[in-house]
Amino acid sequence: MISFISRVVDDIFSKQKGYENLIFVLPSQRSCVFLKEEIIKKLPTSSFLPKIISIENYIQEIGDISLIDNTQLLFEFYSIYKQNLPKENIEPFDAFYQWATIALHDFNEIDSYLVNSEVFFNNLRDVKKLEEWFQDKKPSQLAINYLQFFEYLHILYKGLNKKLKNNKFGYQGLIYKEAKNNLEFYINNNVDKHIVFVGFNALNKAEEYIIQELLNNNIASVYWDANQTIFNKFNEAGVFLRKYKSEWVYYQNNPFLWIENEEITNQNINLIGAPKNITQIKYAGELISKLENFNKTALVLADENLLTLALNSLPNNVKNINITMGYSLKDIPIASLFDAIFKLHLNQQKFNKVEEQVFYHKDVLNVLNDPFLNKLYNETLQKIGTKIKSENSIFLGLETLKKWISVTEEKELSLLFSLFDFSTDINAIITQCCSLLNELKEFVVGVEKEYLYRFYTIFQQLESLNSTYNHIADLKTLTLFYNQLLQNEKLSFQGEPLQGLQLMGMLETRALDFETVIITSVNEGILPAGKNDFSFIPYDIKKHFGLPTYQEKDAIFSYHFQRLLMRAKNIYLIYNTENDGYGSGEKSRFLTQLEINNPSITKTIISPKVQHIEVPLIQIEKTEEVLQKLKEVFIKGISPSALATYIYNPVSFYEQKVLGIYEDDEVEEIIAANTMGSVIHDVLEEMYLPYLNKFLKKENIAEMQKKCNFLLTKYFGKHYLKGNVQTGKNKLIFEVSKNLINRFLKQEMQLLNENKQLKIIALEEKLNTEIIVEGVNFPINLRGIVDRIDELDGVTRIIDYKTGKVEANQLKIYDFSVISEDYKYTKAMQVLLYSYLYTSKINRQISPLQSGVISFKNLNSGFIKMNFSDKFRGTDYEVTDERIQDFMVQIKNLIYEISDPAVPFIENKNLPF
Repeated sequence: MISFISRVVDDIFSKQKGYENLIFVLPSQRSCVFLKEEIIKKLPTSSFLPKIISIENYIQEIGDISLIDNTQLLFEFYSIYKQNLPKENIEPFDAFYQWATIALHDFNEIDSYLVNSEVFFNNLRDVKKLEEWFQDKKPSQLAINYLQFFEYLHILYKGLNKKLKNNKFGYQGLIYKEAKNNLEFYINNNVDKHIVFVGFNALNKAEEYIIQELLNNNIASVYWDANQTIFNKFNEAGVFLRKYKSEWVYYQNNPFLWIENEEITNQNINLIGAPKNITQIKYAGELISKLENFNKTALVLADENLLTLALNSLPNNVKNINITMGYSLKDIPIASLFDAIFKLHLNQQKFNKVEEQVFYHKDVLNVLNDPFLNKLYNETLQKIGTKIKSENSIFLGLETLKKWISVTEEKELSLLFSLFDFSTDINAIITQCCSLLNELKEFVVGVEKEYLYRFYTIFQQLESLNSTYNHIADLKTLTLFYNQLLQNEKLSFQGEPLQGLQLMGMLETRALDFETVIITSVNEGILPAGKNDFSFIPYDIKKHFGLPTYQEKDAIFSYHFQRLLMRAKNIYLIYNTENDGYGSGEKSRFLTQLEINNPSITKTIISPKVQHIEVPLIQIEKTEEVLQKLKEVFIKGISPSALATYIYNPVSFYEQKVLGIYEDDEVEEIIAANTMGSVIHDVLEEMYLPYLNKFLKKENIAEMQKKCNFLLTKYFGKHYLKGNVQTGKNKLIFEVSKNLINRFLKQEMQLLNENKQLKIIALEEKLNTEIIVEGVNFPINLRGIVDRIDELDGVTRIIDYKTGKVEANQLKIYDFSVISEDYKYTKAMQVLLYSYLYTSKINRQISPLQSGVISFKNLNSGFIKMNFSDKFRGTDYEVTDERIQDFMVQIKNLIYEISDPAVPFIENKNLPF
């Protein structure tokens, strides 16, 4: 394969005798590097290199004006905005920013395409009037403001242009316009030069004018990269080249220099569909791993956001790589630290907590858990984090944090704590951030030092801009510009540009050729980008004034795509087969066009190889230490809920009872179900406590109903630490709890209305007894707390309150052997154990005795009793001594299994939840 650049150099050197007077202008810095290498190969060793420059830098030379930084441009624009608008119409900087970036984009296009601004803005204003003004006889204030905005837009445009030109700065479009104005001077001073434009396609009006003038003065040549297919009148890729060939006056008498590539036969073209971005990139990595030489291979990311993923997916055999895209600072870990710090204060303002000087707990934890800060203060930060969770502090202040640590620890954290106390002075905030970076640099090595330095320069830039313009008035605006700088700033990779794999974006491929090309994300909306209305200018006006629309932009990418494939031998085009959530994202139409023109294309749909790995169940043998711990647990006392945990999953029992590991605490922002359950239990206990060992009367229930609101408030205060139950979901949960208790009390009242005798025997009764299990050489202490024991018309009832939903079938059991096998029956096990513990305590069997559950989410079922009938829909509710003894045989078997050294703790693979 002979590359386009190589052919251009051969042709130029065959026509030009001297080389020193040549100036090569190319679309990108990357193509300049490749051209330089090609010239070095072909120049005599004693020669000087001709000048090689990118189009952006070349236009700046002609225009004699420097390119302004995007952020500084916004600051300048705001200064013009404040000077030219009435005070009452001036918006704060953060509101101005929302539309200013769009306006600047439009200004750039207007100037690049040499549009007469007076005529343009008059037309734009008139179109907006037609759209908005005559909708009603009397326009609304909103319509007036809208039209006024377009009136001011021209004033702002002229003011900005004037100020930038006076300071010898400009955005890209203004530089083009100035270059056009300076062109005659430039030509007169460079008559001895010959400018060679290489590899261009879509030119803006300013570029068209400049290149044509240089051609007409015979001091330039243009080499276009195309083939006959691109020149086909139905091919959108050739829209611009066909136009230049037919319309430029120069080409009526001079040849159109375009490089026809040699006919490449047997191109190996592969279309690969892959689900999701990660599969695309991983597959690209697999393709690269099979290659022996990468020097003529390009991995092109149509979606440049996949750079990080691509870097992590490159195979080990890639020793040399050249990356044209910078690594965005927003993807660097240190970015998350400042995001967390700014969010801490912005949310404080959002929640109106500035005067109280408290912060939202999640924001505090985000700061405390940052990996960079943990390099400095790991143990102290974790200590504070644990305390926040245990105290259930939803909002907390700096003084609270300091109370939880020692004086020495507080001194160590002085810099960190200063970040919780931001000044109202923006420059002081920036200084605090710089101080943090200075302290962190002592604890990092390697590339992390570079990260910190780049962030340091960002804050220095913000400080410099604010000192000059004084537009950053608050933290919100500072965060806005910090994020914009983060978006624009990139870490440049160092590497040998002419060796190894070339990893680049689509625009970087201009004028370059490769033997093997791998392109990812070849989908509609990415390649081509489609309609992106980042403009105030309507489509019709754009067309009238010759400004680019989405159609021209699609044609540009069509050209880049087809040109890149022209000389490649092996082509792999990978697209995402998965649509996004809005139904878009199908494969690019460029691929469909390829399929029509090349029937021999190989088409493949791939998917990740899913290996079925048999993960062995966790199995924990019972060592001497484990058995000793179990002995301690059983002697101290084992509860029905602990036995239920073992039935649910033996490994969970091992973690909780042997290792003492429980789930980490979380700050309870919204009342949890178990908290609600604890509150209802405590409220009912206090309500019924005055009537212990008494028969209830109707007036007693009425008294309880009056206390409901007060007791709920009291016990939510106890169990829901520092929580607010007056608003949001918590208010709803409070009301639900009140409703459940009142419904329950109404049921109690209904019993009394039916002249039933209800006597409360015990509340929250703590029960325990020792049992001997055959084969276990120590006594087992069974313990539990019964929510309520009462007597209804002579029947003793053992009752467990459940705030969750319990169905009658969970308490119907006639074969006790299923209890240790099925978690469904753990509630039955619980109430039967309470029956055993109670009868053991009073040392006699009660008859009649019933045990069961009152489910607050199934209150219509009332008291759900243990049912021992083996018949369908049969009932047998009495808890007899014989049944208790049969049940206890199974409990002893279960306890023996837990303590048996020969039976390991084996994970339950069929967990019900």
